[in-house]
Amino acid sequence: MYGRIATRSFRFPGTPTLLRTTLSSPYTNSRTYAKHNRHKRSIDYRSPTLSPPVSQQTPNPTPKTPGGTPAAAAGAFTASRGSSNVNADSEGREEAALTSGSDSRLNSDPSSRGPEPAKEPIDQSEPRATSHPDYSQLQDEFQTSPSSDANTTPQSTSPSAIDPAQAAKQEQNQPLPDLTKGIPSTLDAELAEASAGSKSSSLDVREDSAEATPGGGRGRELPKTAYISSADRKQERLANYMYAFLFGSVIVGCIYLGRNWENENEEKKHPNAPSGWGFGLFYNRANARMTDTKDYFTEPTFPKLLPNVEPAMERPYTLVLSLEDLLVHSEWTREHGWRTAKRPGVDYFLRYLSQYYELVIFTSLPSMTGDPIIRKLDPYRIVMWPLFREATRYQGGEYIKDLSHLNRNLSKVILLDTSAAHAKQQPENAIILPKWKGDRQDKELVSLIPFLEYAATMGFEDTRSVLKSFEGKHIPTEYARRESIAREKFQQQLAEERAKRPKRSGAGLLGSTLGLGGSLGAGTEPSFSQGFEQGKTLMDQVRERGQKQYEMLEKEIKENGHKWLEEMAAEEKKFQEEAMKNMKGGGILGTFGGMFGGGDGSK
Repeated sequence: MYGRIATRSFRFPGTPTLLRTTLSSPYTNSRTYAKHNRHKRSIDYRSPTLSPPVSQQTPNPTPKTPGGTPAAAAGAFTASRGSSNVNADSEGREEAALTSGSDSRLNSDPSSRGPEPAKEPIDQSEPRATSHPDYSQLQDEFQTSPSSDANTTPQSTSPSAIDPAQAAKQEQNQPLPDLTKGIPSTLDAELAEASAGSKSSSLDVREDSAEATPGGGRGRELPKTAYISSADRKQERLANYMYAFLFGSVIVGCIYLGRNWENENEEKKHPNAPSGWGFGLFYNRANARMTDTKDYFTEPTFPKLLPNVEPAMERPYTLVLSLEDLLVHSEWTREHGWRTAKRPGVDYFLRYLSQYYELVIFTSLPSMTGDPIIRKLDPYRIVMWPLFREATRYQGGEYIKDLSHLNRNLSKVILLDTSAAHAKQQPENAIILPKWKGDRQDKELVSLIPFLEYAATMGFEDTRSVLKSFEGKHIPTEYARRESIAREKFQQQLAEERAKRPKRSGAGLLGSTLGLGGSLGAGTEPSFSQGFEQGKTLMDQVRERGQKQYEMLEKEIKENGHKWLEEMAAEEKKFQEEAMKNMKGGGILGTFGGMFGGGDGSK
C-alpha cells in the first residue's frame, strides 16, 4: 500500500493561499483500508483552493507525468478528499479543471497498458487547476522523466532484475534437476556449504552461469542424498541397527555353539572336534552342533529303525516293500474322492513270501496317511514292520530310504520300489519296478515270486551278487529262461545217471547249471533224493513245500482269522486304557485333577 497524501492549508498574512502537498512515509503514516473497487467520480477529488486566472499563470506549460498527465491534474487527482477548508465553489472549479482537456486514458499506467497514448494539446484558454505558478518546482517528487522506459530499465544484472525474455532463455539453457525421485531437498547442500565457510551469495551478479558458485546455480547436479526424505533416513537407520544386531547375534551364536562339550558322551560322539581352546576347535565344535541340528530334521527318527530279533525267530533274509504304486494305487475323482485299489495277487504275494522273508513295508507317506492303508491291506499282520516318512532321509528335495538304518545285514536285504530316487543310497540292493496304475490284469508282482523264492532258499551269502547277475534284464523273464535251461540239463543228467547209477546230487547239478552257486546245507532231508528220482528239480520240490505252507496259512486264517482280529482289537483297546490311566494317575490330567479336587490326591 502506498502512503496517504496529506494536504494542509496554510494562510499567511498578505499572501495568497498556498497548497503544500507532502508525501507521508509509508513506515510512519501507512494505513490499509478495505475499499470497494469502484471508479471514483470527479466530485470526490477536491482542490484545496481556487486557481488564479489564466493571465496570472506562468507562460511555461505545466510539467507532465511519465504517463502524459499534467502534474497539476495529477496532484489534484491524488489529493485527499473531504478536507474541512474546501467550499462548494472550489468543488465546482476542480470539477471543471479535471474535465477540461483531459481523457480517461491519462489515468492508466503506460507500462501495463501497452503503447503510450497520443498527447493532446492543452487548451490555454480554459482555467487550470494549478494552485501556484511554481508548483512543479516545489514538488520534487513529480520531477520524473516523461518516458516510461526510464522507470523500467533494470538497474542490476542479477537474475531477479533482468529482462523476463532473457531470463527465460537462460533458464532453458541450464539443466533442470532430476525430479523422477521426488522434489530434491537442498538442506544438506546448504548446511554443507555453511559448514565449509562458503562465501557465495544467492544473488550472483555475474552473467556467465558457468562462473557461478556451486551454491547459486539452479541447474547444478545435487547429490543423491538430496532426494531422500526424512522417513527414508529413519528407515535406513533402523535397518542399519537391525543389521548390526543380527551380525552381533551371529558372532555370539558361533561362540556359544563352539563351546566345549558338556559330557564325555558328546565328546566321544564327535572325535574330530575335541574340547579345547583354539579357533579351529571352536569351528569344528560349532559345525558339529549345527550338523546335528540339521540331521534332526533330515535324518531318520531313530538310528535303528527295526528292533533286534531273537535268533529263534529270526529269518535270514529281509524283503523291504514300497507301498504306493507297488502294492496299492490311490487316485482322486470328483464322484468318489480318494480311492485306493489293491494290486492283483498282493495277498498271495505277501502270505507266500512271509515264510522266507522278514517283510517290511517302507513308505514315504506320513504315518497318519499310510497307517490306515496298511491296516486295510494287511489286517492279519503278515507284514512284521511298517515304516513311514519319519524313517526316511530328506536330501536334495527327495525322500530317501536309507537301508543302513534298518539294523539288518545289508548283504541279505532286498528292496522292491518304483522310484530309483528312494534307493539312491543302496542301489545295489534294489529292484526297481514300473509303477502300477490300476490295471486289473497285472501279473508283474506275482511273477517275481519264483525269483525271490530261489534267492531265499539257495542260501546265498550276499544277495547283491545275485541281483548283479540280473542287472539290466527283466528278472521274471530271465529267471524263467535260466530255470528252463537248468531243467533240461537236469533231465539229461538224470537219464545218464540212472543208467550208470549216478553218485552226484541233483542239488549240486541245479546250482552249477544256473551259475548262481549255493547249497542246501547240512540239514538236507532224504525226501529231496526221492524227488530227484521222480524227475523233480530242487526248485520244484521247494515250490511244492512252499505251496503247502501257504495253503496251511490260508486254512488257519479262514478258521481263526476273526479270532485274531478280535484279540488284536482287545489288545489295542487295553493298551489305550492303560495309557489313559497312566496319564490320569501321574500325568498332566492327574496333576490338574489333584489341584482342583479331582482324582486321587495322594498320588
